[in-house]
Amino acid sequence: MDFYLKAAVCILILTRHTVRSTHPDCSIVLHLLKEENECKVKIKNLEAAESLGCVMEWDGLSCWSPASEGEIVSVHCPELLLQPGTAPVVVSRRCSARGWREPEPPYHLACFSEEEEEQEQEEEEEMSREKQYFDTLRWIYSVGYGASLAALFIAVLLFCFFRKLLCTRNCIHLHLFVTFMLRSLAVFIKDAVLFADRSTDHCTVSTLWCKAAVTFFHFCVTSNFSWLLVEGLYLQTLLIFTFTETRKLFRIYAAIGWGSPTATIVIWALLKEKLDNEGCWDDLDSSLWWIIKIPILLSIFINFLIFVNISRIIVQKTKATNVNQSQTQLWRRLLHSTLLLIPLFGVHYVVFALFPEHVGVGPRLYLELVLGSFQGLIVAVLYCFLNGEVQNEIQSWMRSCRPETNTNVVNLPTQEDVP
Repeated sequence: MDFYLKAAVCILILTRHTVRSTHPDCSIVLHLLKEENECKVKIKNLEAAESLGCVMEWDGLSCWSPASEGEIVSVHCPELLLQPGTAPVVVSRRCSARGWREPEPPYHLACFSEEEEEQEQEEEEEMSREKQYFDTLRWIYSVGYGASLAALFIAVLLFCFFRKLLCTRNCIHLHLFVTFMLRSLAVFIKDAVLFADRSTDHCTVSTLWCKAAVTFFHFCVTSNFSWLLVEGLYLQTLLIFTFTETRKLFRIYAAIGWGSPTATIVIWALLKEKLDNEGCWDDLDSSLWWIIKIPILLSIFINFLIFVNISRIIVQKTKATNVNQSQTQLWRRLLHSTLLLIPLFGVHYVVFALFPEHVGVGPRLYLELVLGSFQGLIVAVLYCFLNGEVQNEIQSWMRSCRPETNTNVVNLPTQEDVP
């Protein structure tokens, strides 16, 4: 615990001046919100003063000072609405007997040029296409996580029902299955909290529930990668130390799988609350995101190195034990053994691991969301439903149930014949 405390202090010192980072899409909204709050404070301070004309007003873009009847008040267009390097543009309003008149010229004429209007229309069309794309993507990964959740739930029940299967290897599989289940649940919870109401302004929303949903999601993802790392470390241990007592190492594996994600997320949440307590904590542009990203990247690349090493060992052993077999059968077995390790180790995450979040968004989303959503289903099928030990236990259990059924059927007529 002392180590994590020291780490938190170091991170706090390094990031105290750099954590304030706002997503560009929300900069205009947050700027206008700040201006509106300042205007409301001024309005509140002037409430006691008598006004014979037009009172101070916020119209959604600008704060208009109080004016007497017939007076004209001018303000500049909000800078965020103008193109960089554009000269300040003035918008005016006249105070009449009926109150404030409409701005002259209107905002859409004064603050936007024809080129900007065309560009805005193009951006709206692009946003519409992106919305349709993300809705389709969300539907696909929802199906994937739903199928994975159902398959993993059955797999966990099988491992818990047949206690003989709970050796160290299958216990690690069981914990990995649980993390995949938690990850699927976290995705559904986060989507329900953050995106259930499409009218919500996600730039300004900041509730305890949405922060808790995002924090829980990050914990589930981090623990999932940690147990993927444990799977790799366990296989590597078996290959290097043939006579190792793996049960004694399970506490270490549990500390890696559950302890390190818990400590990481606690440190991240505490620093988020102190230094960057804005929105729903889902801003990946914040420098605090590296507290979570670095452990995930480490687990991905350590697993990749283990995958390469185990693949090398598989090649050596396959060639040594298949000297008399054809080369085609040799490579088939080699390919089969190697492909089985990819979903177990999460090797496919290496493809975009070092790229920034905004690079290759389309392929990244399909790889990490679509393929990642079905990863739990694939792991459950390969390491439970197609597991020979599981199949043998199911067959033995079914055979043990048959004699009881047959005996009851045979004895019924006999009992009826007894006077």
